[in-house]
Amino acid sequence: MPRTGRITIRTMNALSPNALQILKSRYLLRDTGHKIIESPDQLFERVAKAVAKAESKWGDLKTVVHWGERFLEIMSNLEFLPNSPTLMNAGTTKGQLSACFVLPIDDNLFSIFTTLRDTALIHQSGGGTGFNFSNLRPHGDIVSSSSGVSSGPISFIRIFDVATEEIKQGGKRRGANMGILDINHPDIEDFIQCKSDGKSLRNFNLSIGLSDAFMHCLKNNGQWQLINPRTGKITRSLKAKFLWRKIAEEAWKTGDPGLIFTDNINAHNPTPTIADIEATNPCGEMPLLNYESCNLGSINLSRMITNGASGPEPDWDKIASTVHTGIRFLDDVVEVNHYPLEMIAKMTRANRKIGLGVMGWAEMLIALEIPYASDEAVQLGGQIMQFVQEQSNQSSKALAKERGAFPNWEKSIYNKGEPYRNATRTAIAPTGTISIIAGTSSSIEPLYGLYHRRRKILSNKSL
Repeated sequence: MPRTGRITIRTMNALSPNALQILKSRYLLRDTGHKIIESPDQLFERVAKAVAKAESKWGDLKTVVHWGERFLEIMSNLEFLPNSPTLMNAGTTKGQLSACFVLPIDDNLFSIFTTLRDTALIHQSGGGTGFNFSNLRPHGDIVSSSSGVSSGPISFIRIFDVATEEIKQGGKRRGANMGILDINHPDIEDFIQCKSDGKSLRNFNLSIGLSDAFMHCLKNNGQWQLINPRTGKITRSLKAKFLWRKIAEEAWKTGDPGLIFTDNINAHNPTPTIADIEATNPCGEMPLLNYESCNLGSINLSRMITNGASGPEPDWDKIASTVHTGIRFLDDVVEVNHYPLEMIAKMTRANRKIGLGVMGWAEMLIALEIPYASDEAVQLGGQIMQFVQEQSNQSSKALAKERGAFPNWEKSIYNKGEPYRNATRTAIAPTGTISIIAGTSSSIEPLYGLYHRRRKILSNKSL
């Protein structure tokens, strides 16, 4: 084991032409003349060394080098990759490594435009943002301070969308947002249809915040009441089935809106005494408190296969080892991260949420000769994710013994049991770009064709 503090680069698997194109376009460092100044090997070394610096808080130089070597190994072998901001920014002066943020929006212009400013800073640093606009008074409602009327939440969503259009995340990719409106908001009909033209709000995913009460009302074919958030008074009632049909029609037509089951999310909120969860990150896999951020990373299942007595099978030992290293990596990211706002730093460090997921599921099934749409695939998927969850929990508990529980642990739902280092441990991210770098299928998605061409990903170049 080297003792000099320098990480030795291990043999790296060959990257595909698509991966190299992505890396050159977005990830490899450039000088002031926009000339690329690092190789993929050096990128992985940069990230591994920067993240491993966190180990110095609990160990000596040997520990730092050891984990730097291990982080480098799993990235270079394309067995694990962190979210894009970590690959882009670790070891740079920017140093913002999180992909997911949620910000509050209250019913006043100061709050709205403060959040817009904060959103711009987050997008500039490489992150994506989620918001719940349900606190905003509806269109046409009174504004007593100006003797005017409110333009409503949808108008402010449009302002956020235009601002996002002008700011690329980290200067390398366009910003992404999640916009949520609760099902009882008076403007819910307009919200359901606001992407109907196929052109509007291209920088937003939209979701309806659905409550258990609405689902019961729908089941009983009842009348659903819309409530002004400013006054708490009922503005009107309409058939729950009418709203449900409009949601289904628009989702079929455009893909939006999605559904966020807020009561179910909060039933599993790890820190309910701190606050309710109102929103998620842009793709919906990470419910977060206001001002929280989260770091994501994914295991490449297509490289977690071994030859057993009867043929290829999942390499459970390798999965376990990669999970434990990945959890440690993501916890270290929380430590070395440069947060765009002090409030975000405070909330993130208090709960230390991380999200370890998978990619390459379809390619694993191909290697195992298991059809994607089969009962056998569903059963194996359950076994693998249960195993990943169990190993992630074990790893976070081990880190808690070594480093201490997340600061809000005593206020969490876990306070009667063995402490965790992280309030959340797992999440299935889309892995749209890092799966290309890893040379595998994205997330848990199927292959959509044996032959396909990617278009309009990098300046209209095909992949």
